[in-house]
Amino acid sequence: MDPDAVADVERVPHGGASDPTLLDFSANTNPERPRGVAGVYESAYGAATRYPSDDYCAFRTAAGEYLGCEPLSVVPTAGGSEALRLAVEVTLDPDDAALLPKPSFGEYEREVRLQGAEPAFVDHDRLLRTDPEPYRMIVVCNPNNPTGDAYPRADLRAYAQECRAADTVLLVDEAFLDFTDHRTLAGEPGVVVARSLTKMFGLPGLRAGMAVATGDLRERLDAARPAWGLSTPAADVGTYCLHRTKFVAETRDRVRNERARMIDALEPAYEVWPSDSPFLLLDVGDRSVESVMAAAREDGIVLRDATTFRGLDSHVRVAVRRPDENDRLLDAL
Repeated sequence: MDPDAVADVERVPHGGASDPTLLDFSANTNPERPRGVAGVYESAYGAATRYPSDDYCAFRTAAGEYLGCEPLSVVPTAGGSEALRLAVEVTLDPDDAALLPKPSFGEYEREVRLQGAEPAFVDHDRLLRTDPEPYRMIVVCNPNNPTGDAYPRADLRAYAQECRAADTVLLVDEAFLDFTDHRTLAGEPGVVVARSLTKMFGLPGLRAGMAVATGDLRERLDAARPAWGLSTPAADVGTYCLHRTKFVAETRDRVRNERARMIDALEPAYEVWPSDSPFLLLDVGDRSVESVMAAAREDGIVLRDATTFRGLDSHVRVAVRRPDENDRLLDAL
């Protein structure tokens, strides 16, 4: 991290409602959790009186089985955001250039600037057609947040080959890939995959995730990660959740069905962007974003102001939740 850059980098706005009486459609986390999580967490409390084993063998093994990659390629992190930071830190020097998608997750730009590097931007749906040669790193969000659309794996692999030929690191954020039928890019040479466990398993406060890479990239990530960076409860719960494949499949089915139903109900009153994700981006048209959000809040519902994303000026983002909760949202909108 570049000490000279830190003071000039602002924090990024995110979704999430602090008032528990409000129905939160601003954060894209699963409203359901796997059965048995509470018991695993409670059991981990007793072990938390000792430092966790820093090799995280059980967590890496479970992650390798879940992703279909070598366990040793898994680098445990305190959430997907730490995986992003590690990847940027071990790749970028001050004044390096990094190519970022727009609109997309604001933390990419923040992490690049914290390194003193220079971000450049391209429309997210054009990113895979760009020349990687001028950039030390290129970031892809798959599926993209806040638009919700995913990239075909074959296209990503072909672009990864172009990046390798240009000696450019490709960082692929797969925070929401669990909600789709797309396969991970984990294990692809020259690629760092960042994964979050807490979106699919409904535990954003747990802070569990991983970076996945091979070769020299993997060695640098593992060397740079903090010692004991994944707490004992996070490691144990994360390991447990990674074995809950039936829960993942059921969640995908629910999200797919509810997303289609919500799109049918919202159009044509709103322009709804195509989505493979557990959220929808809505263009509110002639209405103001503030008025749409205020009207929803009167009904006890919080939406995500998507105008904070680069390039958007008339949009809100809404999560796909349980059927009865989605009915409340549709009534409010």
